[in-house]
This record gives sequence, structure tokens and C-alpha cells, in this order.
Amino acid sequence: MKIKVFYRQILATLLTLTGVVACGGNHDLKFKDEGLIYCSEGSPTSFNPQLDTSGTTVDATSHQLYDRLLEFDPQDSKIIPGIAESWRVSENGLHYTFQLRKQVAFHETNYFTPTRHLNADDVIFSINRWRLESHPYHDIDVSGYPYFVSLGLDKLIKDVRRINGYRIVIDLNKPDSSFLANLATDFAIILSKEYAEFLLEKNQPQLLDEKPIGSGPFKYINYRKGRFIRYAKHENYWKHDRAVKQLIYDITPSSSLRLAKLMTGECDVMSLPAHSELDIIRDRNNLVLDEKPGLNVGFWAFNTSKPPFDNPEVRRALAMGIDKTTLLEAVYFGSAVKANGLVPPSSWAFQEDLRDNSYNPVLAKDLLRKNGIEPGFTMNIWAMPVERAYNPNATMMAELIQGYLEQLEINVEVISFEWSLFRRRLDSGAHDSVLIGWSADNGDPDNFYRPVLSCAAIESGTNRARWCNETFDEIIDEALTYSDTDTRAALYQTANAIIADQIPIVPIAHAYRFQAYRQGLSNLEINPFGGIRFGDVENTQ
Repeated sequence: MKIKVFYRQILATLLTLTGVVACGGNHDLKFKDEGLIYCSEGSPTSFNPQLDTSGTTVDATSHQLYDRLLEFDPQDSKIIPGIAESWRVSENGLHYTFQLRKQVAFHETNYFTPTRHLNADDVIFSINRWRLESHPYHDIDVSGYPYFVSLGLDKLIKDVRRINGYRIVIDLNKPDSSFLANLATDFAIILSKEYAEFLLEKNQPQLLDEKPIGSGPFKYINYRKGRFIRYAKHENYWKHDRAVKQLIYDITPSSSLRLAKLMTGECDVMSLPAHSELDIIRDRNNLVLDEKPGLNVGFWAFNTSKPPFDNPEVRRALAMGIDKTTLLEAVYFGSAVKANGLVPPSSWAFQEDLRDNSYNPVLAKDLLRKNGIEPGFTMNIWAMPVERAYNPNATMMAELIQGYLEQLEINVEVISFEWSLFRRRLDSGAHDSVLIGWSADNGDPDNFYRPVLSCAAIESGTNRARWCNETFDEIIDEALTYSDTDTRAALYQTANAIIADQIPIVPIAHAYRFQAYRQGLSNLEINPFGGIRFGDVENTQ
């Protein structure tokens, strides 16, 4: 209760100051004609989600600017048609034929005017960009294609063939029961080949990812890092005509300031409300708080490429040295369930009887000493500087773990940087351990196991434990060769046993997802797989 009272006092001060802040930084963003302002938590690293798995980048780009072959229905998570109006899978599971829609228009902007509609060439160009090293755009961005590489999709696809202008076939090297789901994710967007060729002629290929052209409900107008993104309605959007005329991302890193702007009408929607703010939102008659179980996991990952964290017994001792129940109460305010494994209870692969390392500081200290970790040993915990549903306050959690490890006579340094710098240094493997997590991009459990812990995901940067176990990889690979969930679930239980034995990560929480917005908005759905969607939202305020 003291935390909430203190928070309300801070919020009252912010409400007094918010007008000053808005006038000083974002007053020029105010507009009157059927627009929508979204208070986002940070700046995207790119305007092409092929290049980044960050939720901030996905929220800012994927469903606003682009389309995919397939989509997920936000109501029941089933795969539905996107740009592909129909598809067919061969009996051997190796050939996928897609029939594309006609009359799908690309954006017309002040920097590019398309001369044709989206067709098979654009789909082939977009897939081949991330899968073929020989593609003229493959090496334009040095960040690579982390989502596709982490899942091994670049190696899974054997060929992408053009049958005619609106029909393609994707040939696989082996059957993969998650393949259609992966084509519906936030990252599997369709770019304009014509725009890409136009930029090559101008010797400006990098603009493909900086000044985007897509076929989604909004088109890019301008952007100032750390301040705003401005989008306008795509007048020739193929799906419908109801998108708002302007969409503004008001980049506001502070959660409390985002809430203050929401309450005063500076924003219509806010990203990632802090768990300590939820009751405040619920108490306001002019605000709406939606909630859904999340397909995510927050975890503590050990850098297994560095001693002594390459020793499973040391990792087990550290895992036994923390009380996850207390962490949940302090950080999530009752809006998460304790995680024993990677996949959440809402997944068909959830294993209810999975054993966990219970809190036992006496046994933890004994195990540390047996493995050569003496009193005064020093390690670091890297804490995300941004809020995520799977971990709304990584710094607080790191400080709590720091206190637990002090009882084991371990000195802990909590480290954090600005988000883009944090991720770059994390990619280099400089950390001893890190508090981070994963939000599923589709409903297939492979989307937890492979990006988080496969050997290939070390290279792509999503395997923060830098753990590679060939047996584990063989098991999750085998699971994709089956279509029935019972067989696959049994294989994932075997994979769970390996994780429980080796402890590359300590799963901590599966968090609920929340969306806060002002009364008068309709069709704003919580996307169970990540990126927010504004294309269907109507503003009747």
C-alpha cells in the first residue's frame, strides 16, 4: 500500500508538469482531424521488423506499415488469409503453394510513387532478402535477420518459385509443422521490390529500412528519434477504409509520464502500463484497461560461455538462491504466474508437473562452495532499461536478486545501459547474466524453445544464455516433423528435462498483457503475439 500511495504522489506531480513537458517537446504533434496519438516507450531501431526482434520496433512498424502472406486472428489465434487469399500444402509437407490477392496497393509518398500493385515478385524479393546471402539487399543492414536465423528458416527453405504473377511455391528441405505460423509473424513482412530497385539505382539502398514503403494501413511521413513518429492513412489500403487519418507515436520512455499524458488527453493509448499503475487506470471512468493472458516468459539467463557459469552446478546453486514467489509479488503486483518452464499455461505444450528449483539458500551456499565459488565472488546481472510485459521492472528485480545473493556471500553488480547500446553489448556476450525474456510471435511452442535456447539462436542474438546442446536441438527439430500435438508435447517434455538438468536459464514469470486507452476507441485488440495493431481502430471521441 505504501508503494501505491507514494506512486500516486509522484503521479500528481507529473500531472501538474505534463502540460509543460508537452509544450516543450511534442506540442507540434497536436492535431484535430480524426487522429490517434500513441504514447510509446522508445524509439525503433529500424522501420523494417525483419531486422530486429525488439517489441519497440515491432510495435512501431509491423502492423502499421506492412502486410504478411498470412495473419493471426487476434480473437482465437488461428491462421487466416493475409496477402495470400488461399494456400495448399503438399502431402509430404515439403511444398506450400500460395495464391496472392490482386489489387493490393503500395504506399504513395513524397519520396516514392509505385507504378504497380503487390505481386509475386515482391513476396519472393522479401523472403530471399533474409535467406540468401547473394541477395543484393542481404548485407545492407549489419544487424542480420535474428528472428529467421534463430528459427533456422533460412536453412529450412530450399527455394521460392514464381508460378505466375500471383502464385508462388515455397519448397522446404524438410517438413516443419510450424512453418505456416512463422509466415504469419510480425517479422515476415512483404517489401516493395520496385522501391528497392529504385533505391539501388540511386545508390541509397539503406533507405529501404529507414524510409519505408509497405502496403499496410498507414504510410510513413517523418520521424525524430526520441520524440515522435508520424504516419498518415494509406488511402488505397486493400482491406478497408476505416483507419484514422493520422497516427502519431509520442515517444515517452517514462511509464508514469505516459500515464499522465493518457489521463490528460495528450495520448489516446499508452504502451506497457506499469503494474503499479493498473489500479489507477481502473479507477478512471474515462480510461479502459484490457487484459489477456500473455504468451511470454521472463527469465534470468546465465552466460554459459563464461566460467564459472559454464558449470550447471553453479547455475543450479544460483537458481536455488532466489525466491521467485517474492520476486513476482514485488515486481508484477499479482499480474503474472510463476514460471517453472519456458512455455506458459495457455500453450498446449505446457507441462504442469515440471519440477522446479525451490528456494534453498543453505543448500545453494553448500553447492557453491563444492564447486569452488568462495565468499566474495563477484558477478554481474544485466537489467533491461525498458519495460516489457514479461519483466516490467528488470532493475528492481536485479536489485532483489542482488540481495538474495548477498546472503550467499556473492557480490553482485547491476548493470544497465540505454536500450540500443544494451542490446549491442549483450550480443557481444559481455554479460555474466541478464534479466530478459521472450514474447511468442505465434502460438506454436517451437517459438519458445528455438529462439531462446537453440544453438542457431546464439548467432542470431536471441539465445542470451549462449547455451548450445546438440541433443536439445535434435529433440526440438524432431518435434517439428510431427503434426499431432500429443507426440510433439512428449518431445517437448524431454526438452524440458534437459533444461531443468542444465539450467541455462531460470524461468521466473508468465505475465498478463495489458492495454490502456481512452474511452471512445473501438477495435483496439490485444495481440496475443506481440505487435500492436492500429489499422482497425476507430476514434469516436
